[in-house]
Amino acid sequence: MKKAFKKTIPIAFSILVALLGIFLYFWKQIPTQRINFLILGIAGENHQGKDLTDTIIFSSFNPETGKVLLLSIPRDLWVPKWQAKLNSIYHYKGLEEMKKTTGEILGQEINYGVLVDFEIFKKLIDNLGGITVEVERNFDDYKYPIAGKENDLCAGDPEYKCRYEHLHFESGKQSMDGETALKFVRSRNAEGEEGTDFARALRQQKVILGIKDKILSPKFLLSPGKLLQLFKLFTLNIQTDIPKEKYLSLLKMAIKINTKEIKTTVLNNDYLITPKNTKEKYGNQWVLIPKAGNWEEIQKYIKKLLTSN
Repeated sequence: MKKAFKKTIPIAFSILVALLGIFLYFWKQIPTQRINFLILGIAGENHQGKDLTDTIIFSSFNPETGKVLLLSIPRDLWVPKWQAKLNSIYHYKGLEEMKKTTGEILGQEINYGVLVDFEIFKKLIDNLGGITVEVERNFDDYKYPIAGKENDLCAGDPEYKCRYEHLHFESGKQSMDGETALKFVRSRNAEGEEGTDFARALRQQKVILGIKDKILSPKFLLSPGKLLQLFKLFTLNIQTDIPKEKYLSLLKMAIKINTKEIKTTVLNNDYLITPKNTKEKYGNQWVLIPKAGNWEEIQKYIKKLLTSN
């Protein structure tokens, strides 16, 4: 028994060294050039518009500086090429075309796409033990849709109040579980300033930063069990075109993020307008189009953002 045990020591040591070598090899494979992502959020099964990308965020990371840009893009942006809103491109054409179309609008190559639905979003945050989010201002939303009640006749109520839930958020730092965070980012009928899609986009960014803070916290990074759980959730549930062999290098890239150098912004009415009296031209839909009549001013703006980032 002793001899057999002694023989297993050099074998086990060799395996350990080999695994360590493989780990270090991939750990060094961190991108040196700017890398761009497209983060997409969809409702998923059992929801209306299940594969419309109502969350569209362009994220760019500069490995040399550790700086990150998060740019939210309105879902109602009209795309002449497809005669459709941007949020329907994934539905009709898939992830690759969604990346290509968004890249053409911004004048940037998008390397990878990440697609998350409501259920995975909630699971991600719950698996992290919740997140902390800075709520900018108090707001109420009396028309937050309740899943499964979209067609409820509400016993004849002409206002269909049974279809909706009342949401209320207080300003300041809030601890949120997955369900609460989902309501925070989905709310689009709030009273006052928070009722705009631009405000909603900023709330989505706040939640992304909350997720980032939790994942990159020492307590989380030093917990192998939590890291493994997150890895399983990501690889089994989140749709992405990131090759698996890139996961480790991207993790190292994430650790290099300079948390004080994350810029968040929204593509808003500084560059976009709602066309007047021309709904017929846009399939009788409410849309946003570039003020300049083309994407050039937007592309110059993005280039300026990235140059300073």
